[in-house]
Amino acid sequence: MRVRPGWAATFGVFLLPACALFQRPPRPVHASQAEAAKVEIPLAFPEEGRQIIPGTTLRAIQLAMEDYLPWDYKLPGTATPLQQCLARREAYDVVAAPGPHGVVFVSIVPNPEVCDVGGPPLLDIGATYAIDVTGWRILSVQQ
Repeated sequence: MRVRPGWAATFGVFLLPACALFQRPPRPVHASQAEAAKVEIPLAFPEEGRQIIPGTTLRAIQLAMEDYLPWDYKLPGTATPLQQCLARREAYDVVAAPGPHGVVFVSIVPNPEVCDVGGPPLLDIGATYAIDVTGWRILSVQQ
């Protein structure tokens, strides 16, 4: 098949702006070699505080969190201190549990100790997800 130059040029004009809309998530920041040299990773993790998270549960949590608080979420310029705090993923706790037939339930709730800005308790914030771990889809969200 032969493509006319005019068509290719027009197609390219539409392709470039569309590609600009698809951004990849930012890569994690690594410490300098000098700072990394100060940290010794143990051969075996201590029993106390250790958590083993199955891969399917981890991926279900990632899927729910990406829906609840996307990595590219932008705060408005008029954001309150509470809104600024709640825009950070580390301000949330996650509870995950297996459900029936390839479903994992994921609940994302704010940690009141992290976002304690002196206001009323955070009762109506958070969400619970039903995640299909065979097709990696969000089945349902309850907010």
